[in-house]
Amino acid sequence: MAALVFWPSYSSCNDLAPYHGTTGNAASNGHNWSMSDVLPTPPGLEINGVIYNYIIQKNVNDSVNVHVQNENADGTGYIFRETDQWKAGSLGGTEIRKAVPVIPGIGRDLWGDGSIEVEGPGSVEDANVIYTYKVDPCYDPQFNPGCPGYVPDLPDPFNVDELYSLLNESIELADNETDLDIYDDEEESSEEDEEDEEREKMRLEAALAAVDNSEMFANAFAQAQMLAAMNNAIQMSNYYAGNVPGGEYKDSQVLIDKKIDDNKNGLRNGLAQQLLHEEMVSMQYTN
Repeated sequence: MAALVFWPSYSSCNDLAPYHGTTGNAASNGHNWSMSDVLPTPPGLEINGVIYNYIIQKNVNDSVNVHVQNENADGTGYIFRETDQWKAGSLGGTEIRKAVPVIPGIGRDLWGDGSIEVEGPGSVEDANVIYTYKVDPCYDPQFNPGCPGYVPDLPDPFNVDELYSLLNESIELADNETDLDIYDDEEESSEEDEEDEEREKMRLEAALAAVDNSEMFANAFAQAQMLAAMNNAIQMSNYYAGNVPGGEYKDSQVLIDKKIDDNKNGLRNGLAQQLLHEEMVSMQYTN
C-alpha cells in the first residue's frame, strides 16, 4: 500500500527488459480520481490488476453494494468494475481487502476515471486503491536499436537531378576554363592546367562514387529487410508436437504342437509327375 514507486527511465539503452510497478493510493483525495493523475507516463504501460481495501459503515439490517470501478474512456460503460455485496446481517466497521486481476492487453488510453460508488444506506471509510502495471520499453521497436523489430533509418535518397546538375556544372566549368586557356589565359603554365584537370576529375569521381555507394547501400538494406522478414515468418510459424502410434506388433499365430503337416495336395501332384516321368523314360526302351 506504499506510495508511488520510481520506475527506471524508459530512455535508457542498458535495460530493455519489461519491468513492473505499482501506483500510489488513487483514492487518497476522495472517492473519485483521474487516471492521468495516477498512472506514470512511459509508453508500453499495461495495467495488470487492482488492489483495494476499505471499511464499510452500515446498520446490521441494511444491504449495501460497493463498486470499485473505472469508466471506459470510449464512453461504453466500465472497463473495470468490482462489486462487494454487504448483505443484511453483516456488521458495520468491517474491513475488506481484495486483489483483482484485469484482462491483459487493454491499452492504457481506455482506462477512464475511477471511483468508489456506494449503493444503499451505508458509507466507505479509509479507502485505498492501488493499480499494478507492467512497462515494456520496446513497445515501440524504434525506441532502441536493441529492440526486436527495430528498423534503421534510411539515408536520404540520392537526388539524380542534383547529380546531373553537378556533372553539368563540372562540364561547363571545364569548357570555360578551356576557353580561357585559349583566349585569355595564355600565360598560365601547363602545370596549373594539369592541377585543374585533376581537381575536376576528382570531383566527377566523387559524384559517381556517391551514386554507387547509395545504390549499394539500398541493395544491402533491401536484402537485410528480406532476410529479417523471412526469419520473422519462420519464428511466427506454428509447430505442433505429437506422438505417432507405434510399438511392437506381436505375431498372432501360435503353433501348439510346433509341427507343420505335409501338404497332401502337393504330395499327390509330385507323385503324379514322377509316374509320368518314369512312363516317358520307359517308352524309349520299349520301341
